[in-house]
Amino acid sequence: MGSIRRRTDNNLLFLDFRYRDVRCREQTALPDTAMNRKKVQKVLDRIEADIASGTFDYRKYFPASKNAARFDAPPAVNVALTIAAPCPPPASPTPLFKDFAETWYLEKEVEWRKSHRVTIRRELDSLISRFGEMAVGQITKADVLAYRAELGKVTARGKETKLSAARINKMLNPLRQILNEAADRFNFPTPYQNIKQLRIKRTDVDPFSLEEVKSILSTVREDFRDYFTVRFFTGMRTGEVDGLKWKYIDFERRLILVRETVVLGDEEYTKTDGSQRDIQMSQLVFDALKRQHAATGKHSDFVFCNRLHKPLDHKNVTNRVWYPLLRHLGLKKRRPYQCRHTAATLWLAAGEAPEWIARQLGHTTTEMLFRVYSRYVPNLTRRDGSAFERLITQSIASQALPVEALKENCDV
Repeated sequence: MGSIRRRTDNNLLFLDFRYRDVRCREQTALPDTAMNRKKVQKVLDRIEADIASGTFDYRKYFPASKNAARFDAPPAVNVALTIAAPCPPPASPTPLFKDFAETWYLEKEVEWRKSHRVTIRRELDSLISRFGEMAVGQITKADVLAYRAELGKVTARGKETKLSAARINKMLNPLRQILNEAADRFNFPTPYQNIKQLRIKRTDVDPFSLEEVKSILSTVREDFRDYFTVRFFTGMRTGEVDGLKWKYIDFERRLILVRETVVLGDEEYTKTDGSQRDIQMSQLVFDALKRQHAATGKHSDFVFCNRLHKPLDHKNVTNRVWYPLLRHLGLKKRRPYQCRHTAATLWLAAGEAPEWIARQLGHTTTEMLFRVYSRYVPNLTRRDGSAFERLITQSIASQALPVEALKENCDV
């Protein structure tokens, strides 16, 4: 079955299909858009229909293609041999999965952040233990589906439940990329064709209420009060606040410049280009950073640091400060990342412009804001519809006609 693919160098679509046991790729002049994909898909559907019926004319579809002359003459077919012959093997031997997987990893790791490299390395080791001694060209769709079924029966580490759909998808993503790349290099149909990812259940954010925030900040250890104040009222990600340096604090303009992040102890570029942003300080944040500057400003490049003046270890903070604090207050166990969600919902509840909130969070659009957070606004502000009702009532009342005008209308 053919497919529509995109060239990485120019973003143009091309058709990828097989004809007479030969892989054919034909370039289009159409950029990769949803509308253009639909157009090219219609052409591909006609091609495959003609191939199936035996009426496909390569030159008719691609008159300028180098392949046209190759397929001008009809193939000599021995009907008896065709019926009896088994499916042909790949044109050339393919390497073992373990060897090609290592090659793929070495070629790709330069593109990844350290945390992603660690994750992929872990998944790759599992895949090699399962498929390592098989040639990549001999791995079938049935092999992939069987492995996915096996993962669905595995119990998650440290839990009594099975692996989630999201976890299984993450474990299979490197396999999909490796097999697709091998199929492209060694000219065989990818076994991953039409294997869709498992459906993931939508998970809701679980922000803290304003009362819970007050309780946390009034109870937390003194040396972490300013840290969590900044987290609750700026919406910064964990790596962003842990990697925040004094050179990115602009007290004069009251701005926090998000330019770097800390991942597994390494200073790196932010998650995306959109994450590069300037966050406006509220008075609470301004005061917290002033206090923090008096404590660490002369000792470390980092705003929040450990006794060695190095960035905080987020796991250490979570396990030794955050979770014990929630237990002490009788609050539901939630990851520190919920501080970011809390900032978003409080900004929305206060009536801040969605575009401004999106910029503060490092989102390029407001789509995620409305999709994820907006349902919390009525719960934090007022009953649904009350503001609208008050606006309309006041507007109509303010436009009521004077008594004299009403009398004149009645006389008429």
